[in-house]
Amino acid sequence: MSVCEKGQVPIDRVLTVPNLLSALRVAGVPAFLWMVLQPCFGNPSLDGWAIALLALSGATDYLDGKLARRWNQISRLGQALDPAADRLYTLATLTALLAREIIPWWLVVLLLLRDAFMAYNVVRLRRSGYGSLQVNFIGKAATFNLMYAFPLLLLADGQGFYAEVAQIVGWALAIWGAALYWWSAALYTIQVHRLKASTLCANESA
Repeated sequence: MSVCEKGQVPIDRVLTVPNLLSALRVAGVPAFLWMVLQPCFGNPSLDGWAIALLALSGATDYLDGKLARRWNQISRLGQALDPAADRLYTLATLTALLAREIIPWWLVVLLLLRDAFMAYNVVRLRRSGYGSLQVNFIGKAATFNLMYAFPLLLLADGQGFYAEVAQIVGWALAIWGAALYWWSAALYTIQVHRLKASTLCANESA
């Protein structure tokens, strides 16, 4: 079973507006990666288009969750697609920025280790008969910071005053986002422990 906000029970419907928005976000990942990697192949930069696509993804990320709650369309598919889209954009952006030597390897390792840690928690939940946990505010805030940090770091790859400002703000958001990313992982882990403990108590009292 899944854990939802305010007692809402996830539905099994697939064709909903929030699910369509999440699916479009996932479909945009290859296009985003292709745009950002153009300078690696000696082609003209498409960073402006990549940043616009990333901004659109961030807007739909906010919109799909809001619509799902307002229209009571929280679904099991949506609960899987929404965080999957976040992870795919994060992975694609990290790959591209690392390939262009805009970010160091240690930041990539730090964020990927967090995702591996979260995957371990998901496996633990599944073994106890639970589905995905509701995305918490800290996790959303971490994604928000990183999704703004990455385009700013792309802008910082240019020349001029705006590039210097983008570098300062971009790195501030990246570091804060990474810290929130791990903080949200800690909160998820606490939830997992509590759910497993409640399951154990229920089994013992049965």
